[in-house]
Amino acid sequence: MRAASGSDAGSLIGLLILPCAILFALFFVLPIGLMAVMSVLTGNPVVEEDVTFTASHYARFAGDWYNWEVLWATLRIGLWTTVAALLIGYPIAHLMARVHSRALHAILLMAVLTPMLTGIVVRTFAWMTLLADNGVINQTLAALGWIESPLPLMYNEFGIVVGLTHIFIPYMVLTLTGVIGRIDSGLEQAAVSLGASPFRAFLEVTLPLSLPGIVAGSLLVFSLAISSYVTPILMGGFQVTTLPVMIYQQVSSSFNVSYAAALGMILLTISLILVAAYNRALVSVTRRK
Repeated sequence: MRAASGSDAGSLIGLLILPCAILFALFFVLPIGLMAVMSVLTGNPVVEEDVTFTASHYARFAGDWYNWEVLWATLRIGLWTTVAALLIGYPIAHLMARVHSRALHAILLMAVLTPMLTGIVVRTFAWMTLLADNGVINQTLAALGWIESPLPLMYNEFGIVVGLTHIFIPYMVLTLTGVIGRIDSGLEQAAVSLGASPFRAFLEVTLPLSLPGIVAGSLLVFSLAISSYVTPILMGGFQVTTLPVMIYQQVSSSFNVSYAAALGMILLTISLILVAAYNRALVSVTRRK
């Protein structure tokens, strides 16, 4: 009877998991698998004949210095976006985790989540209105007599980082809030009672204990930033080329789907390397505890 009950329970769990497994295979495994196959083919086997396997797309990327500049620009934008989101998001997350008023916590949470209710395109256009040569910031500074010519706030990496930081700060804040909220505030109070200043107590107690959240939030923001397309194309205006923008150009302009697939696999590989590095860092932090 018990064996039969265990078998029935296993079958029921399998039936419950099956729809999720099918959806995962259709919307994740299959597209990535097709992209991986396309990246090592000379063309599209559906519309072309004599399609063979090749590594020329990866060799083309590695052999052109311009591609490495694009890759470095992508990583650099992702790094600055992550740093900016962490510097802005950590104090907000710390305040949300430590505030005692439920009303204030709800207000802060609403302030963090509200921008996510607006589309990325709308938020990016709002920043374009602010940062353009004839935008609000440049016009205000010119009216005050502080500048004679518009500051280059758009169509460069600075503008892209500003737009991406605004978009991804909620992800950083929400990741950090959960981690900081689980840290016993009594530890910091104990350090202060033993003679440490509040700032030193934060640096030596709260900050080290929140490292898993910092690493997780940074990984999430960095991965999203390097794979973003809308904000770099609008805020960069083709003056700054990132890897996702190059993928779009290869598909829409050059019609080279196989090379675009190879670029996509390179971007995916970078993300997987980051995940592996995060797992190692998390294990290292856990062992130190």
